[in-house]
Amino acid sequence: MSRFAKLLFVPLVAPLLAGCNAVVLAPAGDIAVQQRDLIIIATVLMLLIIIPVMVLVVLFARKYRKGNNAQYEPNWDHSTQLELVIWSAPLAIIICLGAVTWVSTHLLDPYRQLGRLGPDRPVVAEVEPLEVEVVALDWKWMFIYPQYDIATVNELVAPVDRPIEFKLTASSVMNSFYIPALAGQIYAMPGMQTRLHAVVNEPGTYKGIAAHYSGHGFSGMHFAFKGVSNAEFDTWLADVRTSPDMLNRQRYLEVEKPTENVPVMHFAGVESGLYTAILNMCVERDKMCVSEMMSIDQQGGLGHAGVNNLAPELYGGGERNRSPFGPQKTYVAAICSTDEAIAMTAKLPALKAPNAAPLVGKGLTRPEMVAQSNAPALDWLAGKLAFNQNTPADAL
Repeated sequence: MSRFAKLLFVPLVAPLLAGCNAVVLAPAGDIAVQQRDLIIIATVLMLLIIIPVMVLVVLFARKYRKGNNAQYEPNWDHSTQLELVIWSAPLAIIICLGAVTWVSTHLLDPYRQLGRLGPDRPVVAEVEPLEVEVVALDWKWMFIYPQYDIATVNELVAPVDRPIEFKLTASSVMNSFYIPALAGQIYAMPGMQTRLHAVVNEPGTYKGIAAHYSGHGFSGMHFAFKGVSNAEFDTWLADVRTSPDMLNRQRYLEVEKPTENVPVMHFAGVESGLYTAILNMCVERDKMCVSEMMSIDQQGGLGHAGVNNLAPELYGGGERNRSPFGPQKTYVAAICSTDEAIAMTAKLPALKAPNAAPLVGKGLTRPEMVAQSNAPALDWLAGKLAFNQNTPADAL
């Protein structure tokens, strides 16, 4: 194909390129604006070297081509002036680029609280940040508003010029939360929590996406992010609270199941502690929480003292967590003491916690103190088990 024929395709391609929405270069939030400026500054600094090099390649090729009769100097090997330019210019650009990147990396740290709403607009201390707990599901996004006791799926609404504090986790696989108009992407991982601070400065509806491939329904895992006024936000809250749906643990387990292209869902109430249970991967009540498991490991493991913390009566059953030792679920109730574990079930008044020193697992030196401190709870548990065994099933 000739060069002229290729140029004929330019008018056909130009309208397609004009339809692209370069939202990264035209954001609506201050964090995204600063990130855009960093991209532009870094690009310009690099072009200061790239463009001269590309121009010189063409000039050198033209000057020293075969038919130009350029002067040939086979013994030339050094020029102080040329080497000064070759080394000093890139070094200066690298220093500038490194300084800008280092400063911006700290100022735009997603865990860093916002210091401003925009240029010359510091955050007012009286303004309470909007807290949003984000859960990446398969294949949808769940947003919990703990300050307002509501939740949504695939819809995120925030007031303009109000700082937003995101807490993010995932239910099954790692994903990436990304609203190009608001801020950079941040990963959400199961059993872990990441954070993101941002603000939207211009009202409008913007697209939020999953920026990390997560399976079959990945292409439909997007949501609408709306920046609204305070009055519109209050109206939206009132509308969500009219929903008949409530988000408790059982409802969450239903929503958590993999589904594709999910429409917007509203929940007028959220069970207390649900996000913490999601984060610790123990929404099902017969599962040990990650925090409990880490606490046990921190103390050196279960050891001899941990045997007294096995309470199948309190944590029996479970279809997804069957015990290999029988039909009932065997569950490590807690690392502290059996007294506290039973007290947490509201079946026994809380007792004074014993000295934690003998409950360090592999470091246990005084087993008699363990038995003494756990005696009241163990007696109650033994009596409860004996009562259940001697009572007919229809009388329970």
